[in-house]
Amino acid sequence: MTESNGNAVTPPFNILYEDNHIIVVLKPQMTACCPDESKDDNVFDQIKQYIKTTYNKPGNVYLGLVHRLDRPTGGVMVYAKTSKAAARLTAGLQTGDFEKKYLTVLCGTPDSERGTLCNYLRKNTVNNMVYICTPSEEGAKYAELDYKLVESKGKYSLVGVRLHTGRTHQIRVQMAGISHPVFGDMRYGGAQAQKGKLALWAYSLSFSHPVTKERLKFIAYPPEEETPWKAFELSKAVEIK
Repeated sequence: MTESNGNAVTPPFNILYEDNHIIVVLKPQMTACCPDESKDDNVFDQIKQYIKTTYNKPGNVYLGLVHRLDRPTGGVMVYAKTSKAAARLTAGLQTGDFEKKYLTVLCGTPDSERGTLCNYLRKNTVNNMVYICTPSEEGAKYAELDYKLVESKGKYSLVGVRLHTGRTHQIRVQMAGISHPVFGDMRYGGAQAQKGKLALWAYSLSFSHPVTKERLKFIAYPPEEETPWKAFELSKAVEIK
């Protein structure tokens, strides 16, 4: 929970940027980005509490959820502090204004140094699993990403990913689909994935400010001291175009 001392607040997340319209934060791994059926503490409610306490806001604080990250995935997220900002950011997300890049550690090494993966994905709401399917299946949604091999070390590879669509579990499912599951992803990779934290991190987020229209870009590295990230030179990743 957010710690408070008068109006001095130390939120349980890092704030990368904040103004009257948006707040950009670093979502911790294993913390939900918004409320769900688990009723667990989540970044959305933490931000609302931070704003309410810091700025002495009465009543219910507005906060807009613009995009999502899976609970096991850490990294950069933007939330809207006004309904106007939320509407404009959401519109930008739908028209391709957002550029989202990820770092991941995969089991094995992809055959091609660069590649584009295009699949149709279907979510099973009963078990919360996502599957590669045919375009004609009910609930099928198109998914596309680009990847680039950054570095290989033994049985694992550091890979940069740029999403063109934002489907549930997209990177995890598509990488498992080419037999290179994400490290730590026991759900889609099984024993091959190795036990540990999911090695998937939203390290770069770029978008146009909803009011000033200035192009903003935020970069945050994954936990460099943790396995398996510590085996790689993460600075190489920012060179990915």
